[in-house]
Amino acid sequence: MKVIVNNAQELPQKLEQARAFAKAQLLAGRKMQIEVKKSVRSLEANARLHATISDVAIQIEWAGKRRDVETWKRLLTAAWLRARGESVELLPALDGHGVDVVFARTSKLTGAECSELCEFIYAWGSERGVRFSCPEEVEA
Repeated sequence: MKVIVNNAQELPQKLEQARAFAKAQLLAGRKMQIEVKKSVRSLEANARLHATISDVAIQIEWAGKRRDVETWKRLLTAAWLRARGESVELLPALDGHGVDVVFARTSKLTGAECSELCEFIYAWGSERGVRFSCPEEVEA
């Protein structure tokens, strides 16, 4: 269970929901881990990012074939990082065969970074004729 609290007024109700869930799990003999952390971005921003990447994956071939959403997420994030002057890391593979790419995780992006990545994807996709499913977002 994930509980998102948007303001102080919601806190008592959300804490009660979490307490009731945790109690039921403990009574059923399951151990629980409770974590409180700052939210990195909204669910809406996350949905927007994944919808945008999905639009690219459906419409664009890369290196001769269609790529899945996860591959596109990695490709687009790496390109965005380079555009920002950052980079992904290439490390020797643990088994000694080739190299592995260590990517920035989109789940760690702030709301502003997520928005910036979406705008990068809109620009990149628009140059290649991608029609985005939420065109009103392109102009934002």
